[in-house]
Amino acid sequence: MDNLSALLEGFATVAQPLYLLYALFGVFVGTAVGVLPGIGPAMTIALLLPLTYSLEPTAAIIVFAGIYYGGMYGGSTTSILLNTPGESSSIVTAIEGNKMARAGRGAAALATAAIGSFVAGSIATVALTFVAPVVARWAVRLGEPDYFALMVVAFITVGALLGSSVPRGLASLSLGLFLGLVGTDTLTGQQRFTFGVPALADGIDVVVVAVGLFAVGEALYVGSRLRHGPVRVIPVEKGWRTWMKPADWRRSWKPWLRGTAIGFPVGTIPAGGADVATFLSYAAERRLAGPRRDEFGRGAIEGVAGPEAANNAAASGVLVPLLTLGLPTTATAAIIIVAFQSYGIQPGPLLLQSESSLVWALVASLYIGNLMLVVLNLPLVGMWVRVLQIPRHYLYAGIILFGALGSYALNFSPIDVLMLLAIGLVGFFMRRYGYPVAPMVVGMILGPMAEDRLRRSLAISQGDLTYLVTSPFAAFAYAAIVVIVAAGLWLRRRERRVNAELEQLAEDVRAAAPTQEVNR
Repeated sequence: MDNLSALLEGFATVAQPLYLLYALFGVFVGTAVGVLPGIGPAMTIALLLPLTYSLEPTAAIIVFAGIYYGGMYGGSTTSILLNTPGESSSIVTAIEGNKMARAGRGAAALATAAIGSFVAGSIATVALTFVAPVVARWAVRLGEPDYFALMVVAFITVGALLGSSVPRGLASLSLGLFLGLVGTDTLTGQQRFTFGVPALADGIDVVVVAVGLFAVGEALYVGSRLRHGPVRVIPVEKGWRTWMKPADWRRSWKPWLRGTAIGFPVGTIPAGGADVATFLSYAAERRLAGPRRDEFGRGAIEGVAGPEAANNAAASGVLVPLLTLGLPTTATAAIIIVAFQSYGIQPGPLLLQSESSLVWALVASLYIGNLMLVVLNLPLVGMWVRVLQIPRHYLYAGIILFGALGSYALNFSPIDVLMLLAIGLVGFFMRRYGYPVAPMVVGMILGPMAEDRLRRSLAISQGDLTYLVTSPFAAFAYAAIVVIVAAGLWLRRRERRVNAELEQLAEDVRAAAPTQEVNR
């Protein structure tokens, strides 16, 4: 009952007209930026991070909640109408949704994505409401070695499971750990890895790294691969009667629920995030399709409804370890924790006690933002189609300019802008050669925290290293690393198998097309 009363207080906070406007602004801007091709939720939040510098913490977090969910939804519009996923979790939506749009059913695909996002987001937020306090109460009892073990789990799983290659993921993580060590050692007062540059004495700002990697680096990478000529956007048929017919509702409601059931648990553990959840949901829907299995690869509405629900449910699941343990397990979660830290707020087991009103206002804003999304986006599809037609060279030049202005506003120092461009180039080459950027940000965020926990543990044990593994939970955590990595790699292998089947299915469809033309 305490949780329900706290949630009601959160609703009372968010229901104030000013906070409702902030939630609406976040949802609208998040969708508007997220709908642009090549821009996923992580890049959306990183790009819009400077907009909240002048807001008080509760208002800023409400804005970010709207941007988070809006960016998640915006990716489905791009995938369906442009066949350009903003991130890996939107690949499955592009496969079936774009086929539906080409067949003149783009409105139905967008509608099932929007309503499925609302259903999954609402159910998953309810689960977050009841699961997060339980995890926080359990986490308060953990000691220093236990927290260090948790961070090692995060390092290994995020480094191993984010990206297509384990060595490249760990290399990216190591680079982030190095950047986290730059600055002044809090224990000895000595400068580390500053190379005689006074501006580095306070360390490298995480916001600069996040914006450099996710905004500037991504803009440079996508810009380098642009094709000349106008972008062909599939038009959306007008009229509410074209959204979803009764048969579409009958075929969608079960995939919405199954996608939610798959997405939320996968999101709460560091086992690959929303992209694994969407592929598992797609595989489940295809297996359960029965006689309609042949429609998959040609525009099956279940292939949009299930994965979109799994995507948004996983987005809520990611908030459980983020808020209760302070562990970011995805790229988007890493950017959100940067947003918290910019206000001096450290997510973790004490967050529900020290910042109770803020956390419950955040959870309440997720409910309201979900409702705003479905009310806003179904009527505004035509406007998002026009947004997709912005010339790409203007778009990505604006992203780099906006990121530079935001970084300069941090400390009004040109050094920050130079570091932003340098890190942006690093991000470009990492994307170019297949190195995931999310482990780098996670390593930079958790590296100093892990160092602090390790030093405290060794101080308590007077240098005895066995103290790090003798705690029952720490021993369990190190054993869980093997299980999680093995399970994650199995899920990745299953994802690749599904992907190969999809490619084979697409080839079969292309091979059958000429035969059909001849028969006609």
